[in-house]
Amino acid sequence: MAYGMSGRVFHAPFIALHPGFKLKAVVERHEKKAAADHPGIISYNNVDELLNDDEIELIIVNTPGSTHFELATKALEAGKHVLIEKPIAVTSAETKALFDLGRTVGKHVMVYQNRRWDSDFVSVKKVIDSGRLGELIEVHFRFDRYKTTLSPKLFKESKSVPANGLVYDLGPHLLDQAISLFGKPLSYERTTGIYRENSEVTDYFNYHLKYPHQLNVYLTSCLLIAQPIPSFVVHGTLGSFIKDRVDTQEAQLDNSIWPDAPGYGIEPAGEEGILVTIGVDNQKIKEKVASEKGNYMGLFEAVYHTIRNNALYPITEEHIAWQMEMLKG
Repeated sequence: MAYGMSGRVFHAPFIALHPGFKLKAVVERHEKKAAADHPGIISYNNVDELLNDDEIELIIVNTPGSTHFELATKALEAGKHVLIEKPIAVTSAETKALFDLGRTVGKHVMVYQNRRWDSDFVSVKKVIDSGRLGELIEVHFRFDRYKTTLSPKLFKESKSVPANGLVYDLGPHLLDQAISLFGKPLSYERTTGIYRENSEVTDYFNYHLKYPHQLNVYLTSCLLIAQPIPSFVVHGTLGSFIKDRVDTQEAQLDNSIWPDAPGYGIEPAGEEGILVTIGVDNQKIKEKVASEKGNYMGLFEAVYHTIRNNALYPITEEHIAWQMEMLKG
């Protein structure tokens, strides 16, 4: 595991706290920062040193997307299980090769899709599963930001680097959320655009996924949305549910608020979703729906049981294959 923002925020706190794991080591090529947060941790200078540590069973691959296939392959060949940041690889062929290699060497290949455990998404899923919306007609999921400045990390902004741009950055989150709820679409259409000045990579996309029973699902993301609209809008034959994207976990973790802290993963008051149903005499009934608690530890709990008990990891190989097909357009 690298100890940049991803390692520090999204991985290390959970590995350190989960009783089934031991946070043994990271790779830090230059500055050695991990020990300040995790005393006693080993900071290896390169990946080969990490892979040669016989005590390590699980490798987290959280480097740039274009490097995932090579590093995950090396980890599997070294006899390690792998948890790979999204996107798992650049192509569907690489994705299949990783899962095939995992079967060959008897190790698990798992993809890190933490947004299934966001408080807002869990709340939306609960309302959908309750049946209170009736048969679904139209679903909108959005993930918007406002960032006019290009990233100083050139690998994120160069069209010569594969698995780049907003489609590969936030696309896997939205696609995975849709797949986890509705499965594989019957068909889909994709629109992309580049709007930031001097940008070489996609900074806008929209997917229209078509499902059985005339269900239409729209997934949208843009880096130039000054005033975001609700990120979750679900319409059914019996009602509608509207919810903002307000999961607090990333901000809390970035401010060293760990998953065992009081209030972790709990949305602020006033951020409840709005459920609108139709009562007698066609009167609208509006009610606030309290948000569920967000908890990325659920993903690491799934990783643990997959490795120790051979449980089925919830983000399945099939789910990832469908996602990769749509990422390539």
